[in-house]
Amino acid sequence: MIRRVKPAPASPGAGDPARLVTIDMVARAAEVSPSTVSRILNGTAVVSADKIKAVEQAIRELGYVPNPVARGLAGGRTLSVGVVTQTLDSPFYGSALRGIEAELLAAGYTPLFISGQWNEREEQHSISVLRARRVDGIIALDARLSDEALIALARDLPVVVTGRSLEAPNLASLCFDNFGGARQATDYLLDLGHRRIAFITGDPEHQDALERQRGYLGALAERGVAADPRLIIPGDYREPSGTQAVLRLLKQRVDFTAVFAANDQMALGALLGLYQKHVSVPQQVSVMGFDDLQVGQYSIPPLSSVHQPGLETGRLAARAMSALLEGRRPKLRMPTPRLVVRESTGRCAAP
Repeated sequence: MIRRVKPAPASPGAGDPARLVTIDMVARAAEVSPSTVSRILNGTAVVSADKIKAVEQAIRELGYVPNPVARGLAGGRTLSVGVVTQTLDSPFYGSALRGIEAELLAAGYTPLFISGQWNEREEQHSISVLRARRVDGIIALDARLSDEALIALARDLPVVVTGRSLEAPNLASLCFDNFGGARQATDYLLDLGHRRIAFITGDPEHQDALERQRGYLGALAERGVAADPRLIIPGDYREPSGTQAVLRLLKQRVDFTAVFAANDQMALGALLGLYQKHVSVPQQVSVMGFDDLQVGQYSIPPLSSVHQPGLETGRLAARAMSALLEGRRPKLRMPTPRLVVRESTGRCAAP
């Protein structure tokens, strides 16, 4: 028989939705000990079904909300995971952060986001801040820290890093095939008849930028097309550098029939520069990006790109962290690059 729950004694805050309901109050209402309530909440109690139902009813009637921090500390954890991204306003990283947040919250962990600003010292400071808050693990998106620094960090707490291949105890890494994606995009432009393909690079200190440039050069070499150094223009992954790159090519009268930018943001900047100089896309110049950001679907014309799954990358990173926190070795597999063809690319019209 289910016992009737005794109402908790009225307190000065009773009736106030902001009042603090404690485990002791739940225990008194359910006529059990506070430790029994705690064990029932943690799923470790060996008690009768009547007691469990009485506690659950008291929780509902009193509006008790378990304190995850207190419960985590009792088990030696804060139930929080630090996430170091490079910039909080990046469309690509924003998508990855959404994936991380969704997975961690579902697993009972709270993500704490902080930016490294593409600077190793700033990134190290961000990690120090997170460690001071006693996070249970750290996810680093395209970390600037050295392999040695990440391995040393993993000796103290679980680490997941994206953007590189690295093996070490208590550490998991996720690396997208940037080389293969860039080669695939360049091959497609070559198949359309383009031979004068300009390439807007990313920051040379980023491994993914180097791999994308290597893929571009590799595709040209395989097809017997000589790489023209004048067609390789430096960029910084931001839109203005894409605009400046095509304006520089046009000003210097360098012949080109296609532009392959190392990310979509620079490709969108290139579209603007071509528009400003009344160069039609794709009739006169084709434009290809990398990342397949959602905004590219709404550019004029819609942008062809290499699909890199930012949301899925975030989800995989969070799942890897959950596995490490549970003492398991993550089994992860990044999706392969996929070309998304839209209206910004077309057959080469030049003879």
